[in-house]
Amino acid sequence: MQSSLIGKVLKARQYAQEPERIEIGNLSLQFRGENGEHTVSYSDREWHCSCHFFTGWGFCCHTMALERLLGVMVPVKSTYPEALQGAEALIQSP
Repeated sequence: MQSSLIGKVLKARQYAQEPERIEIGNLSLQFRGENGEHTVSYSDREWHCSCHFFTGWGFCCHTMALERLLGVMVPVKSTYPEALQGAEALIQSP
């Protein structure tokens, strides 16, 4: 293997261990939930989901799951709304 390629592989490993280096600006995806497939998008630090629950609440299990999965790479304006203040311990647990 060429030394320049080895250097790139090592740098990729380093970057993969430092997710705070990455900030996702726009994202669109299909989420296969238990009740069907939903379109989820992220832009301007806000989530949007096509599911019924999101329409009424402005967040849902799909957006919360993605926040947990993507972590610091998707900064948001309000991670968990005031409606969930009493459930913070549940949200923080693995």
